[in-house]
Amino acid sequence: MPVSTQEIKFGTDGWRGIIGDDFTFDRLKLVAPIAAKVLSQTYGATAGNNMIIVGYDRRFIAETFAQKTADAVVAAGFDVLLAGGYASTPAFSWAVKHYNALGALVITASHNPGSYLGLKVKGAFGGSVPPEVTQQIEELLVAESSPPPKPGTLQTFEPWANYCQALRQKVDINQIRNRITSGKLTVFVDVMHGAAAGGMAQILGVPVQEINSDRDPLFGGGAPEPLPRYLSKLFRTMRTHNRSKAADNVAVGFVFDGDGDRIAAVDGQGNFLSSQILIPILIQHLAAKRGLTGEIVRTVSGSDLISRVAKMYNLPIYETPVGYKYIADRMLVSNVLLGGEESGGIGYANYIPERDGLLSALYLLEAISLADMDLSELYKGLQDGTNFYSVYDRIDLPLASMDVRSRLLNQLQTKPLQEIAGLTVVDCLSIDGYKYRLADDSWLMIRFSGTEPVLRLYCEAPTIQQVHHTLAWAKQWAG
Repeated sequence: MPVSTQEIKFGTDGWRGIIGDDFTFDRLKLVAPIAAKVLSQTYGATAGNNMIIVGYDRRFIAETFAQKTADAVVAAGFDVLLAGGYASTPAFSWAVKHYNALGALVITASHNPGSYLGLKVKGAFGGSVPPEVTQQIEELLVAESSPPPKPGTLQTFEPWANYCQALRQKVDINQIRNRITSGKLTVFVDVMHGAAAGGMAQILGVPVQEINSDRDPLFGGGAPEPLPRYLSKLFRTMRTHNRSKAADNVAVGFVFDGDGDRIAAVDGQGNFLSSQILIPILIQHLAAKRGLTGEIVRTVSGSDLISRVAKMYNLPIYETPVGYKYIADRMLVSNVLLGGEESGGIGYANYIPERDGLLSALYLLEAISLADMDLSELYKGLQDGTNFYSVYDRIDLPLASMDVRSRLLNQLQTKPLQEIAGLTVVDCLSIDGYKYRLADDSWLMIRFSGTEPVLRLYCEAPTIQQVHHTLAWAKQWAG
């Protein structure tokens, strides 16, 4: 019986589906060689060989799916380097560049719940392929297949060593190690049962306090996404440490998503720090401490503090729609120092156009070590330096149906909002959803999911009370 290709659709960062239902061995064995063929057609002229990297995370039977992928790609005539163990997605993106390969096929579902698995496709440049490449894959899925060529070769490789060595060279690793071994810096890492497990210890060469490091394909009943609702164990651990730590000890907790490409943090007092807080700290560190320059790329949902810190260091700002793929596209054509999104994906110059949670953690550790300050202290210094104080939050609001989504979208298009939560709308940016700038310089963004009846509401305002008030107004508006 032919394998159904119905609903094999690539989203913003790969194809994902429920294991055993949408995501099956047969469907993957159909998709993988076609993806390899498109990678060859797209990047074959610049790559140095006929090689495809195949990697995987720690999800349920991910290693078996990776082996099936490798076998199918070898049968299609490609040489395959198959990971000998799990690793973060950025490690496989780095491997593409290190081995000058055509690209990588990574078996991962990133931050999705445990019932999901997926396929990320990385190009020869070391980042996620653009939509036109995944569109070619989708089109070839329904085309007639050609006879199989002469099989390629299959070898395994260890994905961590070269990747860790590359990251060590980005920071003053000895400075960080000395702070840890002297007891002046304590590092906690919540890997959320995911593929970043063991990564920070390998890079640093000294122990860190890792939690949720066991392999649990159900992710403790939650999802491996760096959000406060999944981090109760890390919060408890950090607060317990804070009560007993030495006066000169600075503590930090890092959180990585399921495949290690996104980051959040927890300060020494146990407060959650999203990338809206981390990105301004990173900009200051790279510009002031490392003397680096270049463009700062932020998505439309990014905090205004990002732009204010960039201006403080005379760095140009470029704004994109939501989604790291837009940041990566910009990194390929411009001198980008840092590009970041509010969901935790951050990428850097002189690297690959890929978000990388572990590299972000290293830069933050370097910033803490040099300043001998907690992350929240560094953030407060930026607020004082720019005279800009704000609070950010986001909620995802399920809608009753796609018809309700259409009605609300039509309402925004035909009856533009003039006032929100008692404040006059002074501007509206519509490059991705609708971002309303209000009279007090706060903002509300209304953005719809493209695939499901979900309304995403984002707000930044001077106080948490105003953020809650504005979001409550938006929920009431949506009905």
